[in-house]
Amino acid sequence: MFRFRSIVARTIALHLVAIVATSILMPLALYLMLNRTALDLQNAALREQADEILGYVEPAPNGSFRFNMPGQIAALYSEAYGRYAFAVLGADGKVLFSSLTNKAPIKEPATRGDQPVYFTEHRGAATLYGVSLPVQFHGRDLIVQVSQDLAHRDVLIDDIVADFFTRVGWITAPILFLLLAIDVAIIRRAMRPVIAASNLAERIGPLRTELRLPENGMPLEVQPLVRAVNQALDRLEEGFRGQREFTADAAHELRTPLAILRTQIDMIADRELARTLRQDVENMSRLVNQLLEMAELETFVIGRDETSDLVAVAAEVAAFLAPIALANDKRVAVIAAETPMLVRGNADMLGRALRNLVENALAHAPAKTAVEIAVDPPATIHVSDRGPGVPAADRDHIFRRFWRRDRRRQGSAGLGLSIVARIAELHGGTVSIGDRPGGGAVFTLAFSGVIAPPRQRAQELTVAK
Repeated sequence: MFRFRSIVARTIALHLVAIVATSILMPLALYLMLNRTALDLQNAALREQADEILGYVEPAPNGSFRFNMPGQIAALYSEAYGRYAFAVLGADGKVLFSSLTNKAPIKEPATRGDQPVYFTEHRGAATLYGVSLPVQFHGRDLIVQVSQDLAHRDVLIDDIVADFFTRVGWITAPILFLLLAIDVAIIRRAMRPVIAASNLAERIGPLRTELRLPENGMPLEVQPLVRAVNQALDRLEEGFRGQREFTADAAHELRTPLAILRTQIDMIADRELARTLRQDVENMSRLVNQLLEMAELETFVIGRDETSDLVAVAAEVAAFLAPIALANDKRVAVIAAETPMLVRGNADMLGRALRNLVENALAHAPAKTAVEIAVDPPATIHVSDRGPGVPAADRDHIFRRFWRRDRRRQGSAGLGLSIVARIAELHGGTVSIGDRPGGGAVFTLAFSGVIAPPRQRAQELTVAK
């Protein structure tokens, strides 16, 4: 059996089934009710006709009866007219009076009773519907029979009954489907808090453990689930907080031993051994600094009026990393607009994010190539290199903490790009990766809090050679 995964779709589907069933059953029920009502009206009319026929019977002086019907009314019951017929019978079944030419009863009377008997009689192509009404008349038992040819049944009743199902069906179905549309709108409006909570839940992760699902406005049936999820998030955040505090404390405690170790290495006579050890210490120091940065980012708050110039940040990062690039036979270039490009944010944090991107690009760029920092309007920074690029399969994981494609490679803990992603998120921005035309990778930092739109003319500001 097919099941909808969406509660809204499931509710609408069930309502649709109910509406289809209702649109069929309701007109059918109304049709049966109307048909029954029409039959009751017809039965009542036949009884009234029988009473009227009895009114034309009079007792005769010799103890028998005579029949005195006006000619105009008698014409309605004539066989030539063919619409109505009557017969008056005695208790023994003998016909006293009849509109039929052979003075026969319309239907042979059944066992004597005191209740009207309705019958259907077929005569040739005609179908007669009538009543045998037992009566007491001047101390004698009589039976008055009245019938009507169904082919000449009352036109109004006949049309109503015959056309009712199709007419009401075409009216009922659109009304019910209109109610379904209204029902869908009501359900979607009622589910709006749940949908909003679902969208918020998608944003909850290791970097955003402070988010909680709102309980206000939530349906009563969902509130226990929301409360349980928030309590689980509280426990999860407490675990993350303990982990971050441990990481920060451990990083702080490692700084002093690393400084002492660096001093001791400088005293080693074997310079080659000292160089190797010093490189290992530098890698450890870089890891410790990155751990401290991650811990700092968890409590970092951007000032309300704090602004940064992306052009100045790019120039400062290029100037800082230019000597490192030159030492490895590489260059760093900045291409930006002449005027400042202001965004809401912290210049130091933005500088750290950009520095991590440029350092990552320099680590993968071949010798004698340049890493370009392009600052484009409205507030976007592109860092491109001529390295091997990033495979498409790795792009969903590259910004995760401690993720490394090659874990055998020394000198990288997989924290640099996760720091970039966290800084971009704190500034309301995003970081993405793409392919550079001609080979290489392009990392893009995009921010939305633009304060002053820059001019469109760009020029190369800094080229470190």
